[in-house]
Amino acid sequence: MLAEQRRTLILDEVRRRGGVRVNELTRKLGVSDMTVRRDLDALARQGVLEKVHGGAVPVVEASTHEPGFEAKSGLEPTAKEDIARAAAELVSPGAAIALSGGTTTFALAHRLIDVPDLTVVTNSVRVADVFHAAQRTSGTRQGAATVVLTGGVRTPSDSLVGPVADQAIAALHFDLLFLGVHGISVEAGLSTPNLAEAETNRRLVQSARRVVVVADHTKWGTVGLSSFASLEQVDTLVTDSGLPAGARAEVSEHLRRLVVAGEPEASSKAADV
Repeated sequence: MLAEQRRTLILDEVRRRGGVRVNELTRKLGVSDMTVRRDLDALARQGVLEKVHGGAVPVVEASTHEPGFEAKSGLEPTAKEDIARAAAELVSPGAAIALSGGTTTFALAHRLIDVPDLTVVTNSVRVADVFHAAQRTSGTRQGAATVVLTGGVRTPSDSLVGPVADQAIAALHFDLLFLGVHGISVEAGLSTPNLAEAETNRRLVQSARRVVVVADHTKWGTVGLSSFASLEQVDTLVTDSGLPAGARAEVSEHLRRLVVAGEPEASSKAADV
């Protein structure tokens, strides 16, 4: 088992049980104490759990806590790549799309570089850099994406938010919005710890003909300070196979389409995006 896979299992166990002991993890994973402790050290450095004597417990985060881009990049990287691959299949050549800030939309941007004649609106400095770097590397080519980067104030996750971003987005219309989220739940809908980002995301949703949320299973049940959209405003959720069966059932009651990366679609509510 790869270190990344072990650490994902450890984090899931910590969140599910509210804490684990080192000796329990060594038996469950079939590795040494030293290996488990190194994994716990790595996860603690990412800020996703707290080491205690003999084990680890979850980090209890305030609803206003917003991790930086680098910290979030280290979480669920395989799931994000799987989600990006599945989400890219929803994009047709020549479409006008928007990508919000976030590490999952950043992964998606890499998958869209070779889709011809896209118009990409984004409030993410990182997403814009993906397309600009591709153009610098390959030179100007026919069918290269046209990228519109909104202005605004930069957040810890490298998104541009605030009145300047909001005004720019309000004047635009896109076929598809790919939206990364801090948290998603039935009660709170889509939420973020950043009030200004919530308003900018709200404008993105209003300007989109269809809304696609790209979120790994750890976002389910997380609630940030400010809600900016209900589940009923979302057309499609693209997630990974770690989303529990109960959550899948709840999602399917509120959305038109649930796409689980790597799995065939089974929902009777599935429809073309």
